[in-house]
Amino acid sequence: MNMPNAETAQAGPAGALGRHLAAYVEVCKPKVVAAIVFTAVVGMFLAVPGMVPLDILFAATAGIGLGAAAGAAFNHAVERRIDAVMARTRNRPVVSGVLASGSVTVFACILAAGSVAVLLTWVNWLTAALTLISTTAYAVVYTVWLKPATPQNIVIGGAAGAMPPVIGWTAVTGAVDPHSLLLFLIIFAWTPPHFWALAIHRRNEYAAADVPMLPVTHGVAFTRLQILFYTVLLLVASLLPYVTRMSGVVYLAGAIALGTGFVYYALALMFRDDASLPMRTFGYSIIYLFGIFACLLVDHHFQVKMV
Repeated sequence: MNMPNAETAQAGPAGALGRHLAAYVEVCKPKVVAAIVFTAVVGMFLAVPGMVPLDILFAATAGIGLGAAAGAAFNHAVERRIDAVMARTRNRPVVSGVLASGSVTVFACILAAGSVAVLLTWVNWLTAALTLISTTAYAVVYTVWLKPATPQNIVIGGAAGAMPPVIGWTAVTGAVDPHSLLLFLIIFAWTPPHFWALAIHRRNEYAAADVPMLPVTHGVAFTRLQILFYTVLLLVASLLPYVTRMSGVVYLAGAIALGTGFVYYALALMFRDDASLPMRTFGYSIIYLFGIFACLLVDHHFQVKMV
């Protein structure tokens, strides 16, 4: 009989540890957290004419990121029943049994506590409070209450996802500025067409999971109409930074180009019978979000140089 050597004997525990660490990273939804942190950092830079103080930049980024990761982890723990039904989520760590839901809940609480501690210690109390409120709104109000209760879940719950640039702005200034609320409005209007495009593609899975997403409760045609409505609303909202002189012509050009592209996809989704369009629209919506905030940042840089 072959006896395992020392290297093989250590591979088992080391491999299990690696799988658990990877699983804990996965429940944090790194891609979603990256988008949240990016919009928050843009909010920080727009709040000041020059460079954001490095201590605030690093501490706020870490604190906001920890809060976002906490909400994501709690979402994994709570939605294990829904995740088990849907093809894109059935292999998530809690569903597959790699991590226990109780362990993930404790992990989420630790992340949330770390977020508050970092922001209270190195940023300011208002940023800590807004981050905790946003995390709680996503993890509890949206995930536990709104998502299984109403097809307008993503509209109402979208307020939590729209807060990062406001929080980033507050991290630098210690106050909620009206201009930061324009950034909130852009993400708030962006959220429904972004998620409903995905919901159209996944409507049968949402129906099987008994989640009242709009395409399930009101049909695909009505959802397409709502996507078009919110996309036009988004285009109008995206012009407000220029109208209020918060941003200049560099941003305006980018906002019009990106918004026109989004309206094109919404119209195509409305009038063309193409099974690939919902996911193509969803993909473009992600490009749009990063693009519009990149335009804000680039425009701000040019305005500062011209002063």
